[in-house]
Amino acid sequence: MPPEDPPSPPKLPAVPRRGNDGAVVVERKTARTKPPQLYKVVLLNDDYTPMEFVVMVLQHYFRCDLESATLIMLKIHHEGRGVCGVFTKDVAATKVELVLAAARRAGHPLQCIMEAA
Repeated sequence: MPPEDPPSPPKLPAVPRRGNDGAVVVERKTARTKPPQLYKVVLLNDDYTPMEFVVMVLQHYFRCDLESATLIMLKIHHEGRGVCGVFTKDVAATKVELVLAAARRAGHPLQCIMEAA
C-alpha cells in the first residue's frame, strides 16, 4: 500500500479580478496561521516545602532526571523562583493544577504559576 500524501493547507475562497482583456482572473490566497503562544510554568520558593518534594514534583510532572531536577530545585531555593518548562497554554495550565493539587495533598504550601514566555 503506498503512503498517503500529507493533507494540503486550507485554501481561502478565490478572489475574482478583471484582467486587461476583460477576462476574470481568479487568485487564491493561502491562509497563514500563527504558532500558539507559549507559557512558562514557574515554581515559587517557600520556607516550608521540603526540597525532596520539589525534586519529586519536577521528576514526576515535568519528566526531569534527578540531576536537572536538583539543579532547578536549587535555583528555586536560591533565586526564589525557577522555570520548570515551557508549554502551550492548555498544557501549562494543566501542569500548574496538577502540581498545586499534589502539594495540597501532601500538605505543602508550594506555589506554581504560569506566565507568558
